[in-house]
Amino acid sequence: MATASKKEVSISEKLESLFELQKIDSEIDRIRTIRGELPLEVSDLEDEIGGLETRVGKIQDEITELENDIASRKNASKDSETAIGKYKERQNNVRNNREFESLSKEVEYQELEIKLHEKRSKEAKLKIEGKKEILDEAQARLEMRKSDLSIKQKELDDIVKETQKDEDKLMKASEVAKKNIEERLIFAYTRLRNNAKNGLAVVQVMRGSCGGCFNKIPPQRQLDIVTKKKILVCEHCGRILVPATVEEEANA
Repeated sequence: MATASKKEVSISEKLESLFELQKIDSEIDRIRTIRGELPLEVSDLEDEIGGLETRVGKIQDEITELENDIASRKNASKDSETAIGKYKERQNNVRNNREFESLSKEVEYQELEIKLHEKRSKEAKLKIEGKKEILDEAQARLEMRKSDLSIKQKELDDIVKETQKDEDKLMKASEVAKKNIEERLIFAYTRLRNNAKNGLAVVQVMRGSCGGCFNKIPPQRQLDIVTKKKILVCEHCGRILVPATVEEEANA
């Protein structure tokens, strides 16, 4: 019986249902417009903060690696100093010049190692200073962005709190309205809404013009729209056309 009832729905009733659905969805759009770019701004800030946190972590790891390298070189220099002491002590007990020269070369090698460690350690310290400057800048920017996010998130939360109840109610009304409209019309309606910048798929004919693209509609076509005997679309923008009431025409 339910299927038969659906078939008996007139074109006029279909158009009225579509226009009612459009009014509900337009109100949802209006509520979401109130939020403006805030959701996108919040998302962008969250992405930027994530990137900055990754960058800060990477710089900190690089500084730690350089500090470990300096500590390692310091220990290596101490080992070289210990080795030099042992080689010099052994030089006091050598039996020939060849053995003395061999130990002298070992001492010279360890001294060069110490100088190399000192040079690399100085270079590492300079790198650390540079990276700490970059780290300070990144951390300052991170804190600034976190502050911005806190402000934007609060603004968004306040707006959502004010409008969420109304939006939820309208979303339910939209779903209910869709159940009373056949699937092929819902498909066409949704496609039109997605392609329209203002989300209008069903528009009224106001003062002889399409309420979507504002192009003039031929008089005969206007009469066909008023009778609601068939579903007509604008020849220019493709939106579904419905007639305006006398009161709406007067206020237009």
